[in-house]
Amino acid sequence: MPPRIPKMLAASAVTVLALVACAGNQESAAPTTSAAPPVATSAPEAVSGQAAVNTPAAELRAGLTHLLTEHVYTAAIALKYAVDNGGNLEDPTVKAAVANLDANSVALSQAIGAAYPAAEEPFLASWRQHIGFFVDYTLGTATNDQFKIDKAEADLDGYRTSFGQLINSVVPELSADAVAQALVPHVDSVLATIDSLVAGDGQVFARLVAAADHMPGTAATLAGGIAENKDLDGDVDAAASELRSGLTYLLTSHVDLAGIALAQAVSEGGDLQEPSVQAAVAALDTNSVALSEAIGAAYPDAEEPFLASWRQHIGFFVDYTLGTATKDQAKVDKARADLEGYRTSFGQLISSVVPELPADVLAEALVPHVNSVFATIDSLVAADGQVFTKLAEASAHMPDTATALAGGIAENKDLS
Repeated sequence: MPPRIPKMLAASAVTVLALVACAGNQESAAPTTSAAPPVATSAPEAVSGQAAVNTPAAELRAGLTHLLTEHVYTAAIALKYAVDNGGNLEDPTVKAAVANLDANSVALSQAIGAAYPAAEEPFLASWRQHIGFFVDYTLGTATNDQFKIDKAEADLDGYRTSFGQLINSVVPELSADAVAQALVPHVDSVLATIDSLVAGDGQVFARLVAAADHMPGTAATLAGGIAENKDLDGDVDAAASELRSGLTYLLTSHVDLAGIALAQAVSEGGDLQEPSVQAAVAALDTNSVALSEAIGAAYPDAEEPFLASWRQHIGFFVDYTLGTATKDQAKVDKARADLEGYRTSFGQLISSVVPELPADVLAEALVPHVNSVFATIDSLVAADGQVFTKLAEASAHMPDTATALAGGIAENKDLS
């Protein structure tokens, strides 16, 4: 369900303390971002507009939303490459995908460690363990090993309990049972995604989106407990916080789904009519519709123009991918020019409904998005082993974009 305004932009970075979102994506495994600021930042007791979007509580929720959303997509990518390579976890491509997933795990542990230093290492060990259980389930399913499947399911069930106890030990405001129960949809939806991936039933992309859809709610639960425990300024559940978190989720998902769809198109030789490509593109378009509905919830007249514009820029990235893959320089140059023009027109569209966001500032803010997606596509086509890192870098720009958009909308609508 897309975000709604004003009670609002669905529950569906930046964390305890801002933009630790990819702090653990270091060295060759993934991008480096700024370290998290101290927990005890201060803000006015009652704030609205842009100030409400940027409270520590709102930053915490948005940061966890980004990291947890990335967890689902990077896990799915790693598992897909493992299946495609016959379960060979030593294959270089599989190892690169797993390294990118682990960088996300490290970033999550650092986010927790920013608030609770003693919990950082136990969290990372626990988080890595549950990913291992998903790998076991995948390999068991792919080889029809029912014993391995049953053991992985039992291990994941036990993991929910132990993880709940770990979180409760540092955040008493979050009961162990509540945390364990909150993980049920995550585990079940990822298992369903794996089943679909192995079966090749054409539903894997839709199931992947369903799995990712649970992450904003998990982030809100964790952020609520941590914010209460640390007495953070702001309100995790305030409209402005929901707005920022909702846009963070949708924009993060946009980059990952676009990367997946483009990779699928390249693997199928650029055949956009191939069923798996069409299914991946359909999942990406569902995200585009959700984004347009989020904008339309606040500005009904802008919903259709936004969707048309957003779909258009995805088409330009497709053109760039096909041009790069076929060494058609004219197609590559035209796609670059089209995206340059898109930045200007998109800025004008948003500014027409949100004057607090100047068109030229928005156009400039899209430069990192466009360039990082170009770099991801170049790496994908070249098969240089850097595509997972480049995709993580592209995704890392999205929390800032979400914050900028949320700030302008919150100011325009005077959200608290």
